[in-house]
Amino acid sequence: MRISHWLCASAVSVLVAACGESPADNTSPAAAPAGRRRRLRLGWCYRPGIDLTALDTTVHPGDDFFEYANGTWLETTEIPADRSNIGTFFTVFEKAEERTGELIRHLGETSPADGTDARKVADFYAAFMNEDAIEQHRLDPLQPQLDAIDAIASREDLARVLGERLRADVDPLNFTNLHTDHLFGLFVSQALEDPSRNMAYLLQGGLAMPSRDYYLSDDAAMAEDREKYSDYVTSMLALSGTHDAESTAEALIGLEKRIAAAQASIVDSKDVHKADNVWKTTDFAMKAPGLDWPEFFAAAGLAGQQQIDVWQPDAIAGLSKLTAEAPLSAWKALLRFHTIDRYARWLPRIYADLAFDFHSRTLNGVPEQRERWKRAIAATNADLGWAVGRLYAERYFPASYKTEAQKMVANIVAAFKSRIDALDWMTPETKANAKAKLAALRVGIGYPDEWVDYSSLEVRADDALGNHLRAEALYLASQKAKLGQPPDRSEWWITPQTVNALNLPLQNALNFPAAILEPPFFDPQADPAANYGAIGAVIGHEISHSFDNNGAKFDWDGRLENWWTPIDAKRFEAAGQALVNQYDAYEALPGLHVNGRQTLGENIADLAGLQAAYLAYRNSLGGKPAPVIDGLTGDQRFFIAYGQTWRQKIRDAALRQRVSTDGHAPNRFRADTVRNVDAWYETFDVPATAKLYLAPAERVHVW
Repeated sequence: MRISHWLCASAVSVLVAACGESPADNTSPAAAPAGRRRRLRLGWCYRPGIDLTALDTTVHPGDDFFEYANGTWLETTEIPADRSNIGTFFTVFEKAEERTGELIRHLGETSPADGTDARKVADFYAAFMNEDAIEQHRLDPLQPQLDAIDAIASREDLARVLGERLRADVDPLNFTNLHTDHLFGLFVSQALEDPSRNMAYLLQGGLAMPSRDYYLSDDAAMAEDREKYSDYVTSMLALSGTHDAESTAEALIGLEKRIAAAQASIVDSKDVHKADNVWKTTDFAMKAPGLDWPEFFAAAGLAGQQQIDVWQPDAIAGLSKLTAEAPLSAWKALLRFHTIDRYARWLPRIYADLAFDFHSRTLNGVPEQRERWKRAIAATNADLGWAVGRLYAERYFPASYKTEAQKMVANIVAAFKSRIDALDWMTPETKANAKAKLAALRVGIGYPDEWVDYSSLEVRADDALGNHLRAEALYLASQKAKLGQPPDRSEWWITPQTVNALNLPLQNALNFPAAILEPPFFDPQADPAANYGAIGAVIGHEISHSFDNNGAKFDWDGRLENWWTPIDAKRFEAAGQALVNQYDAYEALPGLHVNGRQTLGENIADLAGLQAAYLAYRNSLGGKPAPVIDGLTGDQRFFIAYGQTWRQKIRDAALRQRVSTDGHAPNRFRADTVRNVDAWYETFDVPATAKLYLAPAERVHVW
């Protein structure tokens, strides 16, 4: 499961600043009595991985660990005008973006041979940068889709168009803020209960705003967003030539509200047992009446499938019913708007700017668009990511990085195994099964062994949207081609240049891309405490996802199977509920609380991953004491590195969207995971009067 899709930035000085003399008063900034705490001077020497200039030592670690680790940085850092947030992840993302940009621009200067991946990457980027050609094409690349929508005259026609619009979506087990403007999404992977074959999964969709809450919630801010959305839809329809755009917008938004009401919540969508619904394709008409399913499956290229797993059965049934009940005129308006909205960034500037104003400025609070070259890099990475990633890995991921990362993974896996052995509440039978799953875990470091084949993809240097549409079609075809084939256990779902990490429950596998194995997460020159507190906790997080409230439902082959004794399952659920209660109490914005159930999997992974990384760090010392550096003990540096991993400033609008749609708790509360770790209390002399203090019996221990 991914660590975070929140890309945030921090000071590069943390990595490269030269060291001067330490101040005469070398009192530990963590342990200094309240009366002597002071802000560290920016000139104080610090080493790679730990940013001492970020600390606010006027804050006791036990009162607000996030502020203690990052307070000065929070005071002195501004969110860039083209971003919704900034923090540590963005530091690494920005580095990867610059490198990727250099690689792609270099290809454009060297004129690679026709037909090569290098030429396709160069032409794809050039086409996105060619604004004159985009202006000249207007809506022409979308005209076949728009004409098909305009020609809908029957429910059969509607089913056919909906099938033609089916798109391959991301892994619902990982990307919990999944939503699609297409009424249905397709995911192809190993069958939940049969590791020997791939299965087609049908997912809910149909909304242009981030989640069902934006249509249904009584929250005042979301109600205001709905008003602005109405204006946006009206403007986009009018711009594209729709007559009576205002009433048309009202009708299609009304339909979207009904779609939102039919959809399953994020919490229900994350419950994999509720997703285990294998239907015969011939039974869809009975189980989800309304849509002409044979016509839909034929148009979607799924007519040959005997079975499909319906991820959200009640939602699919509700959406199908709407295709028969809602007026065709409303469906046509919705499909036309969704088509233009989905591809707006590839369209002439007037469309792209209008979409940015709503999706980024209104919903995320971002004042300015990113520079076009950065948007071009993002687009190229999205559609030709594996071709770019191969170049990136070859140039920027040395074998030494892979070797060191593999060592850390092995150490943390060993620490996790030790923690399983030490559990006093788990029976030997369940322990044996847990260790069998851990032993079978497949860990990918840096990049995959096999690369995606783009040889059949046509890319033109003057056809930006056409390139994107053809890339979408190629990806959909590649996913459908997996049907009828055995699962590829080595398949990667995240490109090497992506600053993220991923746990794949259906493969019992982890992906750690090259781009996240960079400072300040991972630095071979850094103190081990910093590496284990940063990338070590990330590694531990991903390992722990195999044993969170969803991952623990899969066995060593990625099969959905209960390998728990009944008494152990009850104890595990009780520990999870305690964590739910803890996070439910956190208030992200006035009146807006974290959803502890929605974020439970990530919170378990944060906690168990941190504890495994800490044990691995202690084991790496070989029984020797850690050096005191800059007045900080090894344990203090470990926990500070962890707290600075989640350093972030985020705009209120973006935070509101994250709380509504994301499976991760806000970064501030992820840093405060330390309050459940016994060693943290000893490390920072946290008294019982501290705000984060939990009595030993109240500290949650899951793994």
